[in-house]
Amino acid sequence: MLYQPPRQRDRLPAPPAAVGVPVRFNIGTAAVDRWAAVEPGRVAVLDLHGARPATATYGELRDRSDRLALALRRLGVAAGDRVAVFLPQGAAAIVAQVALYKLGAIVLPLAAVFGPEALAYRFADAGVSLAVTDARGAARIAAIAPAPTTLRDVVSVDGRDGAVLGLDDLLDRETGPFVPVDSASADPALMIYTSGTTGQPKGALHGHRVLAGHLPGLRFSHGGFPQPDDLMWTPADWAWAGGLLNAVLPALYHGVPVVARRGEGFDADGVFRLLRHHPVTRAFIPPTALRMLRAAAPEGCGPLRLRSVTAAGEALGAETRDWARGALGCAVEDVYGQTECNYVLGSASARGAVRRGAIGRATPGHTVAVLRPDGTRCEPGEPGGIAVRRPDPTLFLGYWNRPEATAAKFIGDWMTTGDQATMDRDGYVSFLGRDDDIITSSGFRIGPVEIEECLLRHPAVAAAAVVGQPDALRTEIVKAFVVLRDGVAPSADMAEAIQRFVRQHLSAHEYPRAVDFVAALPMTTTGKVMRGVLRGRG
Repeated sequence: MLYQPPRQRDRLPAPPAAVGVPVRFNIGTAAVDRWAAVEPGRVAVLDLHGARPATATYGELRDRSDRLALALRRLGVAAGDRVAVFLPQGAAAIVAQVALYKLGAIVLPLAAVFGPEALAYRFADAGVSLAVTDARGAARIAAIAPAPTTLRDVVSVDGRDGAVLGLDDLLDRETGPFVPVDSASADPALMIYTSGTTGQPKGALHGHRVLAGHLPGLRFSHGGFPQPDDLMWTPADWAWAGGLLNAVLPALYHGVPVVARRGEGFDADGVFRLLRHHPVTRAFIPPTALRMLRAAAPEGCGPLRLRSVTAAGEALGAETRDWARGALGCAVEDVYGQTECNYVLGSASARGAVRRGAIGRATPGHTVAVLRPDGTRCEPGEPGGIAVRRPDPTLFLGYWNRPEATAAKFIGDWMTTGDQATMDRDGYVSFLGRDDDIITSSGFRIGPVEIEECLLRHPAVAAAAVVGQPDALRTEIVKAFVVLRDGVAPSADMAEAIQRFVRQHLSAHEYPRAVDFVAALPMTTTGKVMRGVLRGRG
């Protein structure tokens, strides 16, 4: 093993306080450059992708991101431009994001599971001017038809290939250093797409302050964080708000190295090997992944070095929580939020801030309530909608080019989440469910519209609707109800072909794991699909 944690006597330089968000703040300089200035040899990323572990230091991340920022500026990237980062876990993903933050561009992180159609929509909606990716991602981008009109260049970490530029070739032409933009904390920095129920996914635009806003919650949930020998890992894609903002960027900000591990799907045995053989002390693991670990090794595989684990994206469940405490050797803390406003609720066993059956209470820096539809607060125990009051440091700036959708998200100064819950007299929130058609599967929140539109592009499909079906492992799975075209017979082979079509064209986490062929879809008199009726069919 190449990586050894720092000795316990080594001291961590104290990071700036994050109780109040500073007026001037830049994610790139805060997460990387600040540490590179005082301890350039400090390990920032432990990459387990190759035959042997490799490390990247804060100094290396700073220098490469400086040179990349210079190269991208030479290619015409300017402040406010939307640039896609379509990369798996690894130092290259950090370098690309940090370079763009320093430039003042808007980072559009894209999940490795996205196929050409999912990419095409996001590229067109955001007006992406450049993409940083690898050879696999470049091939998917090349498959977009018609080609995105705003996309000028594609840069690949795997080298030049035809019209695709090679990252190392660009870096070799630059010497640095780069002077980062003097960004305000509210300047746009990051856009993550979130699925809706009445249309295509929406881009939730965040300012640089989003990182500062996550720091108090992370320290609240991870008791005693950071420690000198801490090491952070998450199986979540670094393009997902949970992976990026609940783990990677806050860990780097605090000088804690992050583990990068890539692979196809979730490999429970591989995860246990990772936890046994590498000194991971902190982790963000979605509930579905925890349930998979439990199924693979009911007794665990200790002893492990874990001090704390957080989970978010779906209900954890008491049985999984109890198993994890024994098998992993530490408590699993619930964390709650949305792409639009994240890490607003949480539990913290080390602080005594935990109540069985509850998500947790408001984390430091956030005001959370359960509201009636008219915006008044519910009484303790009364069901209502979870809402977060602005101003809030992790609150999005708005949906990209959708002012009406942004306005509809609020009741006065309260951002509504669409999640139903109760709150007790001590402020602990217990989750009840969604009040719309969002499907929660393996931690992902999935809107039905994008999947339905993909299904309709299959030559055998005349009409389609998708809903969430309860599932013990994933909370819900995507279930499709499909009306076939005349002359096409339903069969198991046809169902598999439809599943494969969505998986290839959209993404691996959105394809329907169940397909029912029906003669017609239930419709309202105004022509809307009655998804509630479909959910009742099981």
